[in-house]
Amino acid sequence: MNALTEPLRARLQETLSGQQTGVPAWIGAFADGADAGFFGPGSAAWAVHGGMPTLVAGVRALMMQALHPGALAGVHDWSRYREDPLGRLAGTIRWIFTVSYGDTTQAITGSEWVLKLHERVVGTYVDAHGHERAYSANDPELLSWVHLAFTDAFLSCHELWGGPIPGGPDQYVREWAKAGELMGVPNPPRSRAELKAQLHAFADAGELAGGAGVDEIVRFIRRAPLRRALRPSYRILFEGAVVSLEPRFREMLGLEVARFGPVPLPVVGATGVVLGGAGTLLGRQTAGEKAALVRLERLGLLGSESSAG
Repeated sequence: MNALTEPLRARLQETLSGQQTGVPAWIGAFADGADAGFFGPGSAAWAVHGGMPTLVAGVRALMMQALHPGALAGVHDWSRYREDPLGRLAGTIRWIFTVSYGDTTQAITGSEWVLKLHERVVGTYVDAHGHERAYSANDPELLSWVHLAFTDAFLSCHELWGGPIPGGPDQYVREWAKAGELMGVPNPPRSRAELKAQLHAFADAGELAGGAGVDEIVRFIRRAPLRRALRPSYRILFEGAVVSLEPRFREMLGLEVARFGPVPLPVVGATGVVLGGAGTLLGRQTAGEKAALVRLERLGLLGSESSAG
């Protein structure tokens, strides 16, 4: 890493992990686990979650989740996203990495920790049909929507900008259903077709809605308060997230594909360039994966661990 790119790499790592140098202790703990975990080398989950398209997928998932008025109310009422804009992102990254790369105890404990935090996230909201309803962050309906939005975002973005997925898209959805089960999601999808069907079922039932609250979240995400050096690249990644959305959901979010007059801009290609640069800065292997490999080697499990959850 040369003197010109090191500051940029440090800013990017700080945004994703909370510190500019070194490996966070919670990631280092993956090396100390006692078993193979739910996933491993050769799994679809490692292929998708270890790729740079996750940078776009996270943006897309946050916007999609806001389309459910119950999920939106939870963020509005309880999240400190304005005071601590990167705190929610850091918490989500920690959970994803723990389930993906930790041993089974770490994955289960990490999920239980999130569910415990959710217990206080309760309130009321007006649903898309105009009725006032109570909500809890641990409601099966909300857990399902968040899982669907997450899985669809990470799969769709990887299909656009990532490499081959071992076992294909169905394998990723099937594996990541384990994460849904850990979070109490009833009947998480186990194929790409099931994923799309469940996702659109929410919209078909009229459970999703745009509006002023969604617009506020989208504006905040579009202009995320990142370090100045990261903003130009982030603008491209945001437009990549917009392009990746299905037209139905893009319209509900009040977004349009970037254009120069009537001509769509080459956002997919530009996003690929930015992701390639991020991969060069951060390295092609995540710190979580490296720590998990240390554990597997110590346990003599490399080559024999289960590759799917």
